[in-house]
Amino acid sequence: MSIPLLHGLADLSKAYDGFILDIWGVIHQGGDAYIEAIDCVRQLRAASKRVIFLSNAPRRAEKVAAILEDKGIIRALYDGVLSSGEAARIAFEAGDTAAIGKLGKRYFLLAAPDDDDLLHGLDYAPSATVGEADFLLAIGLRDEHSSLAGHEPFLSDAASRGLPMLCVNPDREVIRLGTRELCAGALAARYNQMGGAVAYVGKPYPFIYRLSLDMLGIAQKGRVLAVGDGLETDISGARAAGIDSLLVTGGLLAEELGVSRLEAPDPAALNVLCRKANERPRAAIPALRW
Repeated sequence: MSIPLLHGLADLSKAYDGFILDIWGVIHQGGDAYIEAIDCVRQLRAASKRVIFLSNAPRRAEKVAAILEDKGIIRALYDGVLSSGEAARIAFEAGDTAAIGKLGKRYFLLAAPDDDDLLHGLDYAPSATVGEADFLLAIGLRDEHSSLAGHEPFLSDAASRGLPMLCVNPDREVIRLGTRELCAGALAARYNQMGGAVAYVGKPYPFIYRLSLDMLGIAQKGRVLAVGDGLETDISGARAAGIDSLLVTGGLLAEELGVSRLEAPDPAALNVLCRKANERPRAAIPALRW
């Protein structure tokens, strides 16, 4: 049976009270927010729906909210923002080893230097070298290395020492203004190949969905719809959490489907892609629009 292809969200929205919206690839792709996406969020609010944004951004939720506001998504349009960075912070504050694993107090940062604020104010400290660290904190690629190859010395050294890694962005890549960029998930995948132990916070893992459903405040999971462009993250995570999903085909998958952002994909090609990922969203839509 083919996955239904929708033009807009209006009709399907009547079946749900709460919406969990991805950001990157759905609301924007590194540039301005999509006009039709802003309108869709406005329409959901006008229909008295609860809306939260759920992102694998490895930074605090307040930073994500500020970026949304800069792009025209004012805070009155939604009920909350949860990022993988915020979820990780919550887990660190609570000492939740089920979510982040058993870690020491000193971390070697895999990220740009200005992203080293996730653990500020907590009893954790950065280390200058892998040899001084208790664990790797993978937020993204370091500025001086834009490829996996540039990170191999750090990863190899850490793997030889048996250091665990915490990956705070499970995405392997994003598309920024038409260009694919590697994310922390790519580092984690490579570290795992080396035999390193990796814990993840973010989509599709359960901890962030428990937090997001609590934030959304809808008791019946059958009345919640997750919207995203990642089969391995948004759609897989929603299925595991027991909620329906809507796949946006004009984001991360557009190139593979051979479509532009607003263009509907070939139904057969879409079904092949979903079967390959062992996922079946409730429906698909080219872009978040009403």
